[in-house]
Amino acid sequence: MTETAIRLASPVADTFEPTIILYCCQWCSYAAADLAGAMRLPYPTNVRIVQVPCTGRVDVLHLLKPLEQGADGVYVSGCLPGECHYISGNLKAAKRVARVQKLIEALGVEPERVGIVYNSASMGPQFAQCCRDITERLRALGPIYSKD
Repeated sequence: MTETAIRLASPVADTFEPTIILYCCQWCSYAAADLAGAMRLPYPTNVRIVQVPCTGRVDVLHLLKPLEQGADGVYVSGCLPGECHYISGNLKAAKRVARVQKLIEALGVEPERVGIVYNSASMGPQFAQCCRDITERLRALGPIYSKD
C-alpha cells in the first residue's frame, strides 16, 4: 500500500481542513515561502499564497472578499517591523488587519480568522511554522460557514 493510500485511509483525512488566503510581500515573506519550499519544509497545502508587492497594498476589501467567498481565514505576512522595503507598508497592513478584525467581530465572526505575521527572507522554517500555526488555529475554529 502506498503512503498516499495510507494517509487517505487515516482518520485525519476526515478532519476539517480550512482554506486560508495568505498575502505575502514579495521582498520578505514570499522569499521565506520560497526558502521553505527549497528546504522541503512541510506546511499545509490549504494555505493559498498570493504574492503582493508590499503588504501595505493589501486593502480592507482584499481581507473581506475571501471570507465572503468562503475562505476560512485571511492572513497577511509581511517584512519584520522596521524592515519594510517601503518604509511603513507593514504598519499600514497591521492597522487594516486590526480594523477588519473589529469589523468581523461586530458581525459575529471570530477575529482570529484574520491576522498578520512577520517573516524575513531568511526565515523559511519560521514561515512554515506560521502556516502550520495558522492552520491549527483555524481548524480549531471550524468552518466559517455551516454546511447546513
